[in-house]
Amino acid sequence: MESRNVLRYGLIGFAVIAVASAALAQRFPERRGPEARNVAGQFDYYSLVLSWSPSYCASRSESDGYEPQCDRRDGKRYSFVLHGLWPQYNRGWPEACPIGRKPFVPRPIISNMLDIMPSEKLVIHEYRKHGTCSGLEPSAYYDLSRKLYQGVRIPDAYKNPFEAKFVSPSELVEDFQRANDWLKPDMVAVSCGGPGNRLREIRICFSKDGQPRGCGGNEDQRRLCSAAKMYVPPVRATQPDAPAQEKSPPQHRPTVIPNARNI
Repeated sequence: MESRNVLRYGLIGFAVIAVASAALAQRFPERRGPEARNVAGQFDYYSLVLSWSPSYCASRSESDGYEPQCDRRDGKRYSFVLHGLWPQYNRGWPEACPIGRKPFVPRPIISNMLDIMPSEKLVIHEYRKHGTCSGLEPSAYYDLSRKLYQGVRIPDAYKNPFEAKFVSPSELVEDFQRANDWLKPDMVAVSCGGPGNRLREIRICFSKDGQPRGCGGNEDQRRLCSAAKMYVPPVRATQPDAPAQEKSPPQHRPTVIPNARNI
């Protein structure tokens, strides 16, 4: 009798472990082996990353040097800018994929992206680190990036706010859902951090052919921003009326890449 009970409890324990393992495998898919990672064109979905420019600009100091995204003299103000289009695995991501040649981005493509990606260095950096993994040439990669960016309607409250605000990640997602009726909660995540849990970026997920889809494990909202409220700095222009000679782009200092992905 005792042996039967031991066997019974053993089978029950095995079943519980099996069910739990299956659930975890579904929630956190197994990572690819080293031989299958960082191969151009082999990924599961895209994450379109829109950065909140005022948070980036507020984090800079005078010693950082000239930055075209923040140090403008024409009154131009940026709110959400395109940080990048990131190929993702369901868990993990590829980066700097070998493509058999130098990942060169032609000057006309760089210039064409500056209205939504206001840094030449960022355009070059994003193709080298993420675009190479898309399997697309620079022109096609940035054509897709622009198409997806322009397909997302920025809520009116975030187009040109002059007052700071505090919102929760879920409130920001709801604002984007109201502005984009195709957007579902599992397709989007919000990132925050720094002083006051500043809004950093919003990520929206798409399939490899550019259709909206649910995100993978990389866009875990609890990991990206678990704050009850985020500080959203207002849109600003740095010294829009300052004389040109007061601060001009130094030729000998490198431009800092905004919001470089430290992952």
